[in-house]
Amino acid sequence: MARPTTKEELLNLSLENYNKLLDYINALSEDEQKREFPEGTLNRTISDVIFHLHEWHLLMLNWYEIGMKGERPPMPAAGYTWKTLPDFNRKIWEKYKDETLEDAKSNFDKSFKQVQNLISSHSNDELFEKKRYKWTGTTSLGAYLVSCTSSHYDWALKLIKKAQRRKVK
Repeated sequence: MARPTTKEELLNLSLENYNKLLDYINALSEDEQKREFPEGTLNRTISDVIFHLHEWHLLMLNWYEIGMKGERPPMPAAGYTWKTLPDFNRKIWEKYKDETLEDAKSNFDKSFKQVQNLISSHSNDELFEKKRYKWTGTTSLGAYLVSCTSSHYDWALKLIKKAQRRKVK
């Protein structure tokens, strides 16, 4: 499906990709779910990937809260720039690397619902009109939400599938 351009498309595709991701993971054996990924990726397990998505949900919710007060949220996070994003993602990995997949799924589900509620609370215009909010710059709120939901879930599913196809050396 193409990148969402309406509220309905965003809600539907984010839910669809969320479910695809979790259905794929849940169809794996317990050993496959806990198997470490081959060298070369920052996220070393499915749990790492799910916590990464969860943390980006929290970032989006934080950006929104700060931005809607008329302030400029630190993006991607305080002390980081888009150029230092790999360092920030490494910090996320460090924060959650010893957590369980069950905790990852639980946290991901909770933050997913919060983001879906945020999307639901806005009209199409509020979501997809460019430059509507000062804090989103030249883009739209919806573009940020697409990036942290449907597009991010698609990235995660592809990463997990690729890791499952490759054997750890």
